[in-house]
Amino acid sequence: QVQLVESGGGLVQAGASLRLSCAASGRTISRNTMGWFRQAPGKEREFVASITFSGRDTRYADSVKGRFTISRDNAKNSVYLQMNSLKPEDTAVYFCAADSSNYRGTESREDEYDDWGQGTQVTVSS
Repeated sequence: QVQLVESGGGLVQAGASLRLSCAASGRTISRNTMGWFRQAPGKEREFVASITFSGRDTRYADSVKGRFTISRDNAKNSVYLQMNSLKPEDTAVYFCAADSSNYRGTESREDEYDDWGQGTQVTVSS
């Protein structure tokens, strides 16, 4: 099992940028697809972005495409989410997730991920 710790959340104004980080410990994530999900108040958790083990392939939710960028640094056992042009509707708790199976594709379903972080709050004011 891998432990995931998110950081980088905060309160920003619309149009600003934030960079979320997810640090993994306990084992390497270099062979695993990683994802970011978010949950807004009163809503179900939803997919944001995912990245394959090599970083070559990525997938994004339509709502963030062109504004968010997922990346990873396997040497640092970390994954990142660069969020630009933030909107109030991006307000949510953001979760990092790891697929424990090796060398899979860019997954978007929650049930494809086995390990989850505690989340970091992102609040975007208008």
